[in-house]
Amino acid sequence: MSAATRRFLMARPPLWNFVILLLLVGLLGLRWFRGPRDSTEFDFDSSRRYFVARVVDGDTLLLRCGTRVRLLGVNTPETKHPTKAVDPLGLKAAAFTRRYVEGQYVTLQFDRERRDKYRRVLAFVDRDGWLLNEELVRHGFSRAETRFPYSTTMKKRLKQAEEEAREHQRGLWAEKR
Repeated sequence: MSAATRRFLMARPPLWNFVILLLLVGLLGLRWFRGPRDSTEFDFDSSRRYFVARVVDGDTLLLRCGTRVRLLGVNTPETKHPTKAVDPLGLKAAAFTRRYVEGQYVTLQFDRERRDKYRRVLAFVDRDGWLLNEELVRHGFSRAETRFPYSTTMKKRLKQAEEEAREHQRGLWAEKR
C-alpha cells in the first residue's frame, strides 16, 4: 500500500472505511446476483423458464438476465423507432404483450437462426401452452412473417392465425384503423 493510500485511509474514521468497504462489497454482490449482462452468454435452454423483466415493444422482450428476445415470425408496428412515428396499433401490441408476459415466467422455443443481426435472441415465446407469437398474429397486431428461415410447422400456424385475424377483421385488417 502506498503512503498516499495509507494517509487517505487514516484521515477517515474507521467507521467510514467500513462503510466504503461495505458499499464496494454490495455493488460486487449485486453484479453477481443479477447474472450475466451480456446476451452473448445466453444458454439457449428450451427446457428452462425465463423471467420477462420488461416488454420493450410488441415483438421484443427483455429477460431478467439482461438478454433481449426478438419474437420469431412476427413484426408488430413500431413504437420505439428513432425515425418512424409511433403507430397506435404498435402501442396496442406492446400493451397486449405486456399484459400476457411481463413479470411472468416463459419458455423459449428456438429454431435454426438463434440471433438476429442486432444480436437479439430469436424465439417463440410460450407461457403455459399459450404461444405469444401466434396470439399477436391472431389478434391482428402482426402479419405472419414467413420470409425468414424457421420451422414450416410454425409458419403454417402463424398463417392460419393471420387468416383468422383477416376473417374477423382484427387489428391490421380492421375496416377503420
